[in-house]
Amino acid sequence: MTTRRASKNNKRIWNHTQLSLFFLFIAGGLTTLIGSVIFIYITMNLPDIGSLDSYQPAQTTLIFDHQGEVVDRIFTENRVVKPLDQMPEQLVLAFIAAEDARFYEHGGLDGWSIVRALVNNLRTGDRRQGGSTITQQVARALLLSREKTYSRKIREAILAYRIDQRLNKDEILHIYLNHIYLGSGAYGVEAAAWTYFDKSAQDLNLAEMALLAGLPQAPSRYTPFRDYTAAKRRQAYVLNRMAEEGYITPTAARRAYLHPLLWNTPQNFKPENGYFLQQVRNRVEQRYGRKRLYAGGLRIHTNLDQELQQRAAAAVKQGVKNWELRRGGGAPNERPQAALIAMEAGSGLVRAVSGGTDFNVTQFDRATQARRQPGSAFKPIIYAAALEQGMTPASIIVDEPMRLRGAESGRVWEPKNFNDKFHGPTTLRDGLVFSRNILSIKIMQQIGINPVVKLARQLGISSPLHNNLSLALGSAEISVFELTAAYGALANGGVYHRPTFINSVRDSRGNILEQHQSDGHQALDARTAYQVTRLLQGAIKEGTGRRVAAIDLPAAGKTGTTDSYMDAWFIGYNPELVTGVWMGFDRPRSLGNNESGARAAAPVWLDFMQGVKHRLRAEEFKRPQGIVMAPIDNAVGGWEEEASRRISWEAFRTDNLPPALLSTRPAASPTTTRKLQELRRQIENL
Repeated sequence: MTTRRASKNNKRIWNHTQLSLFFLFIAGGLTTLIGSVIFIYITMNLPDIGSLDSYQPAQTTLIFDHQGEVVDRIFTENRVVKPLDQMPEQLVLAFIAAEDARFYEHGGLDGWSIVRALVNNLRTGDRRQGGSTITQQVARALLLSREKTYSRKIREAILAYRIDQRLNKDEILHIYLNHIYLGSGAYGVEAAAWTYFDKSAQDLNLAEMALLAGLPQAPSRYTPFRDYTAAKRRQAYVLNRMAEEGYITPTAARRAYLHPLLWNTPQNFKPENGYFLQQVRNRVEQRYGRKRLYAGGLRIHTNLDQELQQRAAAAVKQGVKNWELRRGGGAPNERPQAALIAMEAGSGLVRAVSGGTDFNVTQFDRATQARRQPGSAFKPIIYAAALEQGMTPASIIVDEPMRLRGAESGRVWEPKNFNDKFHGPTTLRDGLVFSRNILSIKIMQQIGINPVVKLARQLGISSPLHNNLSLALGSAEISVFELTAAYGALANGGVYHRPTFINSVRDSRGNILEQHQSDGHQALDARTAYQVTRLLQGAIKEGTGRRVAAIDLPAAGKTGTTDSYMDAWFIGYNPELVTGVWMGFDRPRSLGNNESGARAAAPVWLDFMQGVKHRLRAEEFKRPQGIVMAPIDNAVGGWEEEASRRISWEAFRTDNLPPALLSTRPAASPTTTRKLQELRRQIENL
């Protein structure tokens, strides 16, 4: 009986055990199934890590001046990719010690770090410590979001394992050290080195390396620009970890901690460079697109000369300030604007642009974008065309009142000179030196409008030009940029160079995308260019440009003033540098009575040129072959026996000498007599 009862109990226990095992199996299966479903769901659509094979992140585009100094950074993310072999070994070890000491031992995941982080998070009740390896940080930064969820951590772990299988350790470090955010807008160690210390990562010392390596945990919190004490605590942590790992000695760690840190002053955009850099950015964006400009890591080497640029900005501001002093001041919206552009005469390389008084206030570039009437500043092109058509500095034109048919039917145009006076028979030389309007019109009547327009086009002027005689008075609207470049050909023996702001553009790997090549062409006969230059030297010596004679260098130039003093111009040059200046209101109105090119614009040119005079050689304009210097009496247009106060020595082409020069008689002045005898010998030997 007892045996039968025990057997029955054993059977019941076995049945319960079987049932329990069954339900346990079912529960285990369901748990496995649910876990598998969750795992599959979490890992669905994991990013393809193949994109890491050709790591090409958004990079900072750097703009350099002509000496190779960085003057601007353009970016969506401030990053400069640096090869791992160009980074100091201690810098790499500092990041490993601080972020992932077992980096070279694990396969993308570090179990001990995960357990340690989990225990700490359970103890503190938050999820602040993640225990992520460097590889996991790469997965998170490039392939995942930064949300703090366990599902993201699982995806991150799987991706880290796959990355470690696909890439070697150096490749992972290369991506990490170039991609990690290090605060103050800097991504990667190279950008951070420049941001914090104004030097390349390869030039950092141990103290600086340790500070950067302490930033990834909380870059915004530990940036030294925000909390120096917190940054130093993290630096100490990194140095201690490096000593613990045997990367440095404890003595070296202490010495580095005590080493003074010289911070880079956060780089502010220099407004005096603004107009120049705006031109560079616009041109690069037009050629390569906005995305490549802002994220392509381009290296743009420009022709910017910061010394000249600073002087240009200062001269423009001072010029407007002087106008205010003359006119009794005025509200900001009642002040005029001014513009200046300077370029090398022999190459067209633009060295400075100031398109207004303050780039921070207005980015409209009046040197390159605005088109205004140049007035008499256009006349050198007319006179150059006349000399090309056979006229000479001694040619006589009668300066007298004129009545011409106006643009509208029944209207009469009566042009006048600036001072409303007429001077009778006048040499072509005096016509340009003293800017006689009537002579310009008569010259254009004689040679025609087409030769003037054709020459202007050859000299790079692309703006619309009027097909009427008003063009002789500079009525067409032209940019300072265009007209200054045209004057550059006069300074350069008639060779025109298309002005350029950019010397070269390279991609992020150093491949040349474009390289400036000289594109000069002979737009004007060298002899004609020299003749006009000689006349414009006279304009500075005794004519409308005499306010700038104080430059005390060989220089040539021409003023320009439009009706009612709405625009004031001066464009001048020496053999090296050609500079154009404009002053006026954005919405055209008078600058005020007598605010001519000579009074308003020429002093700005002189201020600029005196500021850069130490950079210029005191050399004369080179006289080309086929030119002889001969005297003319500007009172009568030829040389006479009696000495005249109006004699000037001008440049004549040997194939176009006026008959009066071939029949000259001895002069009263011994010096003039000797020069004339030498001239006759030159002519006889032609």
